[in-house]
Amino acid sequence: MSTDLAERLNIVVGVTGGIAAYKAVGVVRTLVLAGHDVHVVATDAALRFVGKPTLEAISRNPVSTDLYEGVAEVRHVAIGQAADLIIVAPATANTIAKLAVGLADDLLGNTILASRAPIVLAPAMHTEMWQNPATVANIATLRSRGMTIVGPGVGQLTGADSGPGRMVEPDDIVAAALAVLAPKDLLGRRIVVTAGGTREALDPVRYLGNRSSGKQGAAIAIAAAARGAEVTLIGANLEIDAPASINVQHVISTLELADTVALAAQTADVVIMAAAVADYRPEATSQTKIKKEEQGERFTLELVRNPDILISLAQNRRPGQVIVGFAAETETDARKLLELGRAKIARKGSDFLVVNRVGWNEGFATDGNTVVVLDSRGDIVIEASGSKASVAGRILDVLVRAEE
Repeated sequence: MSTDLAERLNIVVGVTGGIAAYKAVGVVRTLVLAGHDVHVVATDAALRFVGKPTLEAISRNPVSTDLYEGVAEVRHVAIGQAADLIIVAPATANTIAKLAVGLADDLLGNTILASRAPIVLAPAMHTEMWQNPATVANIATLRSRGMTIVGPGVGQLTGADSGPGRMVEPDDIVAAALAVLAPKDLLGRRIVVTAGGTREALDPVRYLGNRSSGKQGAAIAIAAAARGAEVTLIGANLEIDAPASINVQHVISTLELADTVALAAQTADVVIMAAAVADYRPEATSQTKIKKEEQGERFTLELVRNPDILISLAQNRRPGQVIVGFAAETETDARKLLELGRAKIARKGSDFLVVNRVGWNEGFATDGNTVVVLDSRGDIVIEASGSKASVAGRILDVLVRAEE
């Protein structure tokens, strides 16, 4: 199954007082359009950033804010008791701290304490607050209690600040939240995912690299873990705040990636090669900074070919092991793009190939993706488009169906 659930769920969206509260409107809208019954519980501080009429219009339900409303109906606990899922977006440092110690001084705190539903938090705050030891400890506490933490991302914050602490996009929050309720159809499966882009050193300060952010591979790893898999994520220059259940291993170069994934693949049921791998590396790496004054007007760089990791994995697969490759192409013609994908899977020998178009403004370093998944015969298995989290779910659906 994908992370999109067919049944209508009763979902509470808690909105707290941060500038990212405006993104909560997108979370609510996506859930409503998916057919779910959404009830917003907003703090007083949240309503300083986004108005109650907006949240009510989008959710199609009254917004609850006051702890003392509906006392006769015991509303302060009834909302949480009725919830199938609770999402807090944004989750500020203050709210996270209160949840960690079990405070219930507002309606949202009461709702969460009174609920047995899964709880998903999407943190949003400045980098210093996110990295503060108190917040780090509070997040660890909430994770240990079973709460799911989505993000935060790295990017532009309020004002001129930039760094980790940015709330992830609404589509990613929704996909991750619904994945919590998805059947554990990958339970017991050992999945290795590679993500990010390899870097080939020229000297101690420069490298050849690519624009891959690793978002798609990371989304696949997170979705697989949510569906019960034992996941190893091999990140090539990847910055990610992954769930504690995921074994994250960091590499830099293609040769490091090749060695690490070969070792991990020995015990894996599935290997998903989503990383963008350099085809070539410098023949020699300078141990000191290369000086332009010493090179003149032209600088010739000799490159040697890197090993083809996907071909090696396919040739050395264990019986029953599934190998999934990725093909990032700049071809704009859909027919020619498919031809490139079919030629690649025939050459590489993987069981599936995820083909996606990349360019200056698509594929790499974006929040969305459009892919076509081919099987070993070159036939189209699925076509998927949307957030990278939703695309991750569709790719995993292919693996589940392949085992049926």
